Amino acid sequence: MKTLALALLACMTTLPASAQSFLRADGPRIVDESGKEVLLRGMGLGGWMLQEGYMLQLGQLGSGQQYRIRAAIAELIGEEKTAEFYQAWLDNHIRKTDIDMMARWGMNSVRLPIHYYLLTLPIEKEPVAGKDSWLEDGFRRIDTLLAWTRANGMYLILDLHAAPGGQGNDLPIADRDPAKPSLWQSAENRRKTIAIWRKLAQRYANEPGIGAYDVLNEPNWDFTAPGGDHGCKETDSAPLKQLYTDIAAAIREVDKRHMLVIEGNCWGNNYAGLLPFTDKNTALSFHKYWNANDEASIAGVLKLRETWNMPLWLGESGENSNVWFRDAIALVEKHDIGWAFWPLKKIGFNNPLEITPNPGWAKLVAYWTGKGPRPSADEAYATLMQLARHDIRHENNQFHQDVVDAMLRQPHDPSPRPSAPLLVTAEGGAVDAVDYDIGPAGVAYSDTDDANYHVSTGKARTLWNNGRTWRNDGVDIAREEGESLYVSDFKPGEWMRYSLSADGGGSFSVEVEAKSGAGGALTVTLNGTPFTLHVPAGTGWQKLRLPAPVALLDGNNMLVLGSKSFDGAVRGFRFEPAR
Repeated sequence: MKTLALALLACMTTLPASAQSFLRADGPRIVDESGKEVLLRGMGLGGWMLQEGYMLQLGQLGSGQQYRIRAAIAELIGEEKTAEFYQAWLDNHIRKTDIDMMARWGMNSVRLPIHYYLLTLPIEKEPVAGKDSWLEDGFRRIDTLLAWTRANGMYLILDLHAAPGGQGNDLPIADRDPAKPSLWQSAENRRKTIAIWRKLAQRYANEPGIGAYDVLNEPNWDFTAPGGDHGCKETDSAPLKQLYTDIAAAIREVDKRHMLVIEGNCWGNNYAGLLPFTDKNTALSFHKYWNANDEASIAGVLKLRETWNMPLWLGESGENSNVWFRDAIALVEKHDIGWAFWPLKKIGFNNPLEITPNPGWAKLVAYWTGKGPRPSADEAYATLMQLARHDIRHENNQFHQDVVDAMLRQPHDPSPRPSAPLLVTAEGGAVDAVDYDIGPAGVAYSDTDDANYHVSTGKARTLWNNGRTWRNDGVDIAREEGESLYVSDFKPGEWMRYSLSADGGGSFSVEVEAKSGAGGALTVTLNGTPFTLHVPAGTGWQKLRLPAPVALLDGNNMLVLGSKSFDGAVRGFRFEPAR
């Protein structure tokens, strides 16, 4: 993986670090102090200071809120060891190595989702009602992250992701307990939220490395209009506008320079009744998930920018395929809109870094989701501490170079690139089917399903890679016992391209390992010359040779594997010198 990472980094443009300058809203643009426009490119650090169940394979645990996850852990190992686990989690999930790599990829910003309880106590736990207790460890962690981003010339954007009481009915994103008063049901929760922002602004007022204050993540609440409890049909949202106004006033008491970011109701997208906004140094954030990447999908926010003369920022997006990532980023950058994708890492494959948990984690998940026996306290503790001290650390994550390439290179350069060194020498060589080229659909591969558009289509969610492993393209990849990877569900009309390097060239026989229950025909096209391979029906793997040797040229060669009338799986190819 280190070799693959270096190969990717070599072909990417890194933004040069420079002396940082305060960002500000200048009409419809985000600019630095010299008036130069700044296009933000970055990631949100989801899962670090605020856990969500789906990032840990725990979406079925209640509603996936962190307080439920913590309670489940404490029920197994006790409160003292649970506190030890969360301390290790905060220490290891994001470290300077993560930020350094983001900068090398070419990103210039980081969005930090903050859980309020790292900074202050919940209102019901305050020793004196109406008086805020401040927790220095949380502020210190922000200071440390800021030092890391500054060292890389990157902007840090503070995002209050979980406000006191919780800001909506999407419970996990704000760690909301519906048995307690929400942000909107408690004046004291709103007072504390305002106080948090005043405290943050006071601390960072003179810090140009802070790019903006994203004051409230994804509010989703019905104030007057029934719309599914998420504010999508609200036409007023007066309480939300009032809170934004009060937060802005508190910030400006101590900080006149930093740009604010506000988000609409309905997960950041319904601005009805929120504009105009009195603070002119403010950008509008919108969030984009699972919809089409066409002009119509952003027409509404473009109209907001034009009408109110305010800059736009795609503050959160992701959880989709490489095709979707590339198209979304190309779309918004075409309109001079920066972005922060979500998240940098999780237990899951469609992000730059994938956490691979130790084997004990599956047993814990099985127990918590009612599918397995209760582990012992010692076994659970060992598993949890292995996860928090080892598995989540950057150097132990799986780096998905294809995801990063789709975000940063492919929106501007659609050419294919080798995903791994595929070398054939005079003695021959082997190629794994999963190591097809990196690049856009239609260039590096073609597949029937390559993204999830269910919000636009109204149809069921599409799983582009059925195996949810290794690559984030439409190509379906499965993993056998023993960690062997292969292309599965390879259907007629689909194909993959491979960039081969032959040392000296020559004539080779080609063996393809494949299987198909019904049988069918594969096509192997080498440097434009097609060969047909018939695969007999059968349930097991078969090693089959092309009917004639192929000629490899010295240096670069292009091979395309296609499914002509084949519905099955392919493991790879082997080249042997022709006799």
